[in-house]
Amino acid sequence: MFEVIKQWYHKNFSDPNAVTLLMVVVLTILMFAWVGKLMTPVIVAAVFAFLLDWPVKHVSRLGLSRNVSTSIVITAFVGALTTVIVMVIPVIWQQSISLVKELPEMMQYVQEFIQTIPDKYPNIDPLLVEKLMGNVDNKLVTFLEDFLQTVMTSVTDLVAILIYLILVPLMVFFMLKDKAALYAGFDRILPTERTLITQVAVEMNQQIINYIRGKMLEILIVGVASYVAFVIMDLRFAAVLGLLVGLSVLIPYIGAAVVTIPVAVVALFQFGLTPDFYYVIIAYGIIQALDGNVLVPLLFSEAVDLNPVYIIIAVLFFGGLFGFWGVFFAIPLASLVKALINAWSVKQIPESREQEQQASN
Repeated sequence: MFEVIKQWYHKNFSDPNAVTLLMVVVLTILMFAWVGKLMTPVIVAAVFAFLLDWPVKHVSRLGLSRNVSTSIVITAFVGALTTVIVMVIPVIWQQSISLVKELPEMMQYVQEFIQTIPDKYPNIDPLLVEKLMGNVDNKLVTFLEDFLQTVMTSVTDLVAILIYLILVPLMVFFMLKDKAALYAGFDRILPTERTLITQVAVEMNQQIINYIRGKMLEILIVGVASYVAFVIMDLRFAAVLGLLVGLSVLIPYIGAAVVTIPVAVVALFQFGLTPDFYYVIIAYGIIQALDGNVLVPLLFSEAVDLNPVYIIIAVLFFGGLFGFWGVFFAIPLASLVKALINAWSVKQIPESREQEQQASN
């Protein structure tokens, strides 16, 4: 047994690059475990810096300096963000409050509708219907109320809002303006034996950038499309439901299924089992189908080659560890784990041994 452990140790840790990679991974995990919550504004700023680096590069190609290009892009970004806060947030806030107030009445209507199922379909067991009603009453209502109240409570945290509105744009500005200096600083900190770190970084860098940009565009397109469709069909709480549908794309496979429930409940409460109800469900299904079959392949041309089971496990695991940002970065983090395993499993031949082989040949 000891010999097996010894062979495994020599196989995986005889290369200094492997040891360096392990140290960086362990230190990064410990840092996020200890000060992860304090680092949230930095993570948010880094996400926006990734998003805005592309327009900064294109503005710089017009002959402007990096500082001027960054200032123009940040000004446009803050202006767009201010417009959203002034015009969109109040509508979502008002509709969220109304939805919370009417939620018990909606669920009462759903319960009454479920009670009529045995009369319409005699073959269905009444006990099954009672259990379904109990689950709806005890679990779904509690979940929706807690979720909406948590969202509204977090919105009222004025200190957090001020931190994000002031510090995040400042950090984004300096991350974009001093990008080369920041990279040089990281380069000085890292040890010289970092072949595997470079290999993993190169593999992940473009994937993460494409993923963040693609995911933000997907949220925007799906959310706006859902909002427009709901407004056209005169569905109540269109802004809140459009926001939920947009955010549902953060959780692959699970998000679309979960958000179907509030959309169906609101439509059923408003229209009943009329053609308008079915139109809403059909429109929602078309949006989800177009998202999965057209939008995702278009935005994520360099798709992450991960099995759906691994993606769901990654969402549950990293979401449980890091909350919202764990869900948002679940796929890149799963890809990072895969890249680390690939880099670790590839047997690295030290440079001296390569030279010896070349000399012998």
